[in-house]
Amino acid sequence: MPVPRRFDRRPPERDTTRINERIRVPEVRLIDDEGKQIGVMQTADALAFAQERELDLVEVAPEARPPVARVLDYSKYKYEQAQKLKQARKQQQQITIREIKFRPKIAEHDYDTKKHHVERFLRHKDKVKITIMFRGREVTHPERGTAILDRLAEELSELGVIEQRPMQEGRNMTMLMAPSKAVLAGRLETAAATAPAEASSDGDVASAALESSAGTALPASDEPASARTPDESNTASD
Repeated sequence: MPVPRRFDRRPPERDTTRINERIRVPEVRLIDDEGKQIGVMQTADALAFAQERELDLVEVAPEARPPVARVLDYSKYKYEQAQKLKQARKQQQQITIREIKFRPKIAEHDYDTKKHHVERFLRHKDKVKITIMFRGREVTHPERGTAILDRLAEELSELGVIEQRPMQEGRNMTMLMAPSKAVLAGRLETAAATAPAEASSDGDVASAALESSAGTALPASDEPASARTPDESNTASD
């Protein structure tokens, strides 16, 4: 027997701001449409004052004694408040955690390509989780992974800071880098990084896919570009 759908029966949120006849207190401290304080008066008189100007009487400080009410165009006021809230949300910095995977015996060319991906993520103000993947007996030489992570942190010290030191869990060693203060402040945005000159065309496509994606960490593939399937086109090549 199918499970019946459950509907959200909560009533929609309604505007709790008290305006005009919804203001039930006996008196208010009135501010006119030019921002001048008129003083304390009966609510009925304040409402008449607003209606004479074809405006609304809006309670802007209900916690005050008596409450403060202002004469204004409420529709315009709501629109302006919504725009301010929207702008504030845009200015909030949302940090995304990306992931790039290295091998302890990574070739110099592959290292440079993946370092370039880390650099791009940091410039985009994302955090980057760098993972060293050990296979077989490689796990007995953790110093190789530490050397790669230390080298990467040193070469990208202008763009990123180490937020979590190298830590080994099973066959993986991870380090977390965060954008530097200079990147967050926008002082390095103009110095955009360029791809390594020797990078293949397949590597450039993968790099562009990484740069355009957002919201989830994208691990880098350790397989050559020619061996990847179409489903892996969104990951970075070595």
